[in-house]
Amino acid sequence: MFRIFLGVGLMKLFYIKRVAETKDGTFGVLFDETVPFALTLERRWLNNKRGESCIPIGEYRCDRVLSPKFGETFEIKNVQGRSEILFHKGNLDDDSHGCVLIAEQFDYANGETLIANSKQGFLEFMGRLSGQDQFTLLIKN
Repeated sequence: MFRIFLGVGLMKLFYIKRVAETKDGTFGVLFDETVPFALTLERRWLNNKRGESCIPIGEYRCDRVLSPKFGETFEIKNVQGRSEILFHKGNLDDDSHGCVLIAEQFDYANGETLIANSKQGFLEFMGRLSGQDQFTLLIKN
């Protein structure tokens, strides 16, 4: 399935299906169109507070960017009251700061639920977007 965005052409659709919110963060499954391929971790919902909250459910445009800290990645755009929300590697909600972390599996260590194999998950995400400069992201519960 492809989406048309503002008449500029075909854009790939990714979506995050959030599956749990715990004291350790908001956990989800990341889909490429209809195929689940990775896991996500965001901060818990704190009224969309910049740097401290997951983003609201909704539909967003994502653009390829070069981050000074994380390298080549995608930025989630048009989130009301927020900016500089990136997809990147990380394992704990404390690594997120309002961004979306990508990994390959759930894990548990030191009394905390986390995601693991983040490098592999992020590389697969970027590989699925090879040759793409934008995509549409749908976030739902």
